[in-house]
Amino acid sequence: MDQIKAVIFDMDGVLIDAKEWHYEALNRALGNYGYSITRSEHISIYDGLPTRSKLQLLTERNDFPEELHESVNKQKQQYTLEIAREKCQPRLAHTDALEWLKNAGFSVGVASNSIRATVDMMLDKAGVLEYFDFTLSNEDVSHPKPHPEIYQTAISRLQLKPAECLVVEDHQYGVDAARQAGAHVLQVNTVDEVCRSRISDFISRLESSPVLGPLPHGSKQNTSSKTTTLGKAA
Repeated sequence: MDQIKAVIFDMDGVLIDAKEWHYEALNRALGNYGYSITRSEHISIYDGLPTRSKLQLLTERNDFPEELHESVNKQKQQYTLEIAREKCQPRLAHTDALEWLKNAGFSVGVASNSIRATVDMMLDKAGVLEYFDFTLSNEDVSHPKPHPEIYQTAISRLQLKPAECLVVEDHQYGVDAARQAGAHVLQVNTVDEVCRSRISDFISRLESSPVLGPLPHGSKQNTSSKTTTLGKAA
């Protein structure tokens, strides 16, 4: 039977509490040209998408001039980096979870809809970059989430079967992408839900199901969490 051998994390909203930073940076860039989006619009429509996709949607919905896309995109990325440098800090629960995964023998990666510079800087500022075997950004694929390409690419790089991989995601776009790629999915609501007990409990449930066998990673898992959501691609 297949066993979980790798855990792939989304970044924004999973490892980095950056949703508000992206909203603030985008509105600041749009404001330079007299445009803006509300917080509710960002949450319900734009959240989880790459900036270029957000701008395309803004053009389709609100006639935002397409000729401003490149300029606004560059400014938004710069503002995001500025905010992250100021606010991004390590989280002990994340460091603990990642250290446990590595010591337990799992491969660990990141698959993010953010650009490469943002991925590298945020993970470094959060003190977790060293734990990952690889990181993927939206610049490493042709189609960002909700397309499954970034997770297909991650699974291929790991040289594993999709059923041997667990993805940790917060947004439905990412959940859909991971499931289409064939991976198991642990969906969280906030960065505070990403911790060793939550991940180990989820893996234990998977490993004890008829689909998977017992873990080959040694020590008994902590199964204290009762709030996991079990998901598997069809």
